[in-house]
Amino acid sequence: MSNSQQEIQEAFQAAENALSHLNTAKEYLRKAKNWGIADLIGGGMLATFIKHSKMNSAEQELAAARDALRQFAKELKDVDGTLDFDIQAGDFLDFADYFFDGVVADWMMQSRIADAARQVDDAIEQVSRIRLRLKALLDRTL
Repeated sequence: MSNSQQEIQEAFQAAENALSHLNTAKEYLRKAKNWGIADLIGGGMLATFIKHSKMNSAEQELAAARDALRQFAKELKDVDGTLDFDIQAGDFLDFADYFFDGVVADWMMQSRIADAARQVDDAIEQVSRIRLRLKALLDRTL
């Protein structure tokens, strides 16, 4: 495997890792949103507890996703001499920074969950698009 192929493979694997964390975060956000709705309509302490548990899990996964996206952006820089990727690392690294800062009313939290989910969806779309380009490049070089 040439150095260029190895760099492309590393970027591809970093994309896979980032997508794994993003998809897991998306699932936790979906669950937090659903429990948030239950909480809004009077779900009581159990709904509140489960919602916060899902939010904590989402927060942990978002942190892992940010780390994985940083690694992905780093790996893409190694490949950048080979391909022209229209990617801004900041697009990935800024999502959900404000998501969990402080206690807010339940209805505001639902809005934040929805905003974070949209940002995660955008990141998934961008990483998936680049991953497909990396895969095509790998297939051509093998």
